[in-house]
Amino acid sequence: MSPETEIAARRPRRRRALSLPASCAATVFGATIAAAGLMLAAAGPALAASTVPGTDCPFFPPDNWFQADVSTLPVHKRSDAWMENMSSDVNLHPDFGPSFGEISVPYGIPITVVDGDHKRVEVKFFYASQSDRVRYPLGGDTKVEGGQYKEGDRHTVVVDRDSCTLYETWATSKKKNKWSAGSGAVWDLNSDKLRKDGWTSADAAGLPILPLLLRYEEVAAGKVDHAIRFTTDVSDKSYLWPARHQAGSVSDADFPPMGARFRLKASFKISKSLRKDTQAVLRAMKTYGLVLADNGSPWYFQGTSDTRWKNDMMDELKQIPASAFEAVDTSSLMVSKNSMLVKTPD
Repeated sequence: MSPETEIAARRPRRRRALSLPASCAATVFGATIAAAGLMLAAAGPALAASTVPGTDCPFFPPDNWFQADVSTLPVHKRSDAWMENMSSDVNLHPDFGPSFGEISVPYGIPITVVDGDHKRVEVKFFYASQSDRVRYPLGGDTKVEGGQYKEGDRHTVVVDRDSCTLYETWATSKKKNKWSAGSGAVWDLNSDKLRKDGWTSADAAGLPILPLLLRYEEVAAGKVDHAIRFTTDVSDKSYLWPARHQAGSVSDADFPPMGARFRLKASFKISKSLRKDTQAVLRAMKTYGLVLADNGSPWYFQGTSDTRWKNDMMDELKQIPASAFEAVDTSSLMVSKNSMLVKTPD
């Protein structure tokens, strides 16, 4: 985000600098899933789909990139260079959990579920040419990151349970009954279709936030089946499929691009002395990895805003060294550059 519109986060982490093309046509949401031939090309064993709590909606089809097992994929050829330029001497930092009275809501990104009758409002976007300019189901019941319109990134993640439509905004604000946001994106949770190439979303990478958040229910159950969103401070001015947008500050391929995926090395031993929930998160980091989705403090990874998160788990995760990760080459999973759909094993 440009300096004049950035609001300093309570825990400083986001530094976004969007570069827009001279002409970008506004779009209206309504894309459908990829053609049947594309689906057949990637046909494989049926996968079980988890659903958004309080709905029958999936976190996108289970054949998507976020839920792809990357544990056996090759190490990316630029892994060493990227790691060297990502403050890999630090430890992981959970970007969610107890707030200890700093604010009235738990630290993290909340999810709001509404029905199809919820009032829709017009939202004025700072980056309008890369936002889905439809009416959004925002209101007094909308949960905003950091609390209702206070400070920081102010993400909203709203799911319409009747249509299985996902609405996401960033830098969300309401003044005199008028809504505004930095940018907004709308997604069909039953579709693998990506945003228009070159478009941002509520994240710099142009990806949805919802499927990349750690959620209390899945961690408590010991089964996290997707990649996890994280940030770094300096990124390259490029992006890798399925990311659609970059917000880099350098033109240097030795720095990671948006969409880069990292996994906890197979050689890293997950101690049985750790809490069960900590072990579940670390297993997910080995199997599904982390996705570079935005600029911010290095190795901060995100979860939902939830009063049930345990501080003891946060403390254990803060002991995991970033140096235990490596970048993964996921290019072999791509079926189409315009889809999250991945090739599945024969």
